[in-house]
Amino acid sequence: MPLNYTRLKAAKPQASDYRIADGGGLFLLVKANGSKYWRLDYRFRGKRNTLALGVYPAVSLKEARERRRKARIHLEHDRDPSEVRKEEKRTRQIDRFEDVARQWWEHYKDTWTPRHATNVLRRLEADAFRDLGHLSIDEITPQRVIAMIRRIESRGALGMANRAKQLVYAVCRFAIQQGIATSNPASDLDGIVRKRKVQHRPSLPREELPQFLKELEGYSDRGRMLTQHAIKLLLLTFVRSGELRGARWEEFDLEDKVWRVPAGRMKMSNEHLVPLSRQTLELLKLLQGMTGKYELLFPSERDRSREMSDNTMRRAIFKLGYDGTVEGKSKAVPHGFRATASSILNESGFNPDAIERQLAHKERNSVRAAYTYHARYLDERRTMMQWWADYLDEMRVSGKVIPIFSRAVNS
Repeated sequence: MPLNYTRLKAAKPQASDYRIADGGGLFLLVKANGSKYWRLDYRFRGKRNTLALGVYPAVSLKEARERRRKARIHLEHDRDPSEVRKEEKRTRQIDRFEDVARQWWEHYKDTWTPRHATNVLRRLEADAFRDLGHLSIDEITPQRVIAMIRRIESRGALGMANRAKQLVYAVCRFAIQQGIATSNPASDLDGIVRKRKVQHRPSLPREELPQFLKELEGYSDRGRMLTQHAIKLLLLTFVRSGELRGARWEEFDLEDKVWRVPAGRMKMSNEHLVPLSRQTLELLKLLQGMTGKYELLFPSERDRSREMSDNTMRRAIFKLGYDGTVEGKSKAVPHGFRATASSILNESGFNPDAIERQLAHKERNSVRAAYTYHARYLDERRTMMQWWADYLDEMRVSGKVIPIFSRAVNS
């Protein structure tokens, strides 16, 4: 007698498992604990087998009968329904966006720096996998990608939203190349990410440098001396704050007077050479007595294997009153020292190309880029970096703004 809703509802657990048949091999298995499972008994090439069709009531009687019908079609075509099920499961797993993305990452990770490879995987896990990871590639539509972008934008991370879109595009392109997909849902989404109004990092005007340098000398009285030294070294070298915070002692050649920042730690992924002035070398010798036993020049107070926090120098600068709230003082942030140095060095008559190279900006001339990039204008940069350190010293000692007209020419 075929099953119906009334019989299914009335099926209560008993002391042992039992089954209620629907016909054609389909039956409901009622477990002693009250759980109910759809099963299908069938024979394939003379051997008896049982196929699981789902759990009742999540799978209705109508759906269970439809699954029985599909299984019978496979049998008519001499295909074992159990093997078909396993193959479908394998295919679904392979085609999931997360699985394809991890294949893509494994395929390309050795062509990237370790740092970049780690960052790519973290971005996928943090954003793309959350919204798209469980979907098969062919289920991902432009609307789903846009929904992911809007969610990331909602937290103000516009740059991250754009990178997530680019990663989805790259993964789907890989899926097409592997024969897993036939179209790329992120291919026509150029311009979909909102653009943030460009805001330049607050930088310290030349007129305020003497006072800032004097106040920085007294910072160790009310803060960590290591933080004071970090800001000094940042001023002397005008590297990016992340490059400074991640600096390792093994990168410094004090005999050759150069700091070699490895490509893996640089924004443009090229090794960067920083000539060391006399003042910088003196500061490094002081630092050696403080952190020379660690790998990092500026380790965190809490964990010496980790670098100083991104906000440590910023907070110190704000404590000195350069947070934009004190009358007569401009707002300044660590990254802004690069703009201050660039402005003064350009006004002083130094070679603009040497300044750009010292700032580690991207080489726009493809012919120049073909040559030894990191060592370009090195002799000029050595002279320039010593002039810059002397200029800072003179202003700190005198407390006055030092005229810069033609100083580079006369040095």
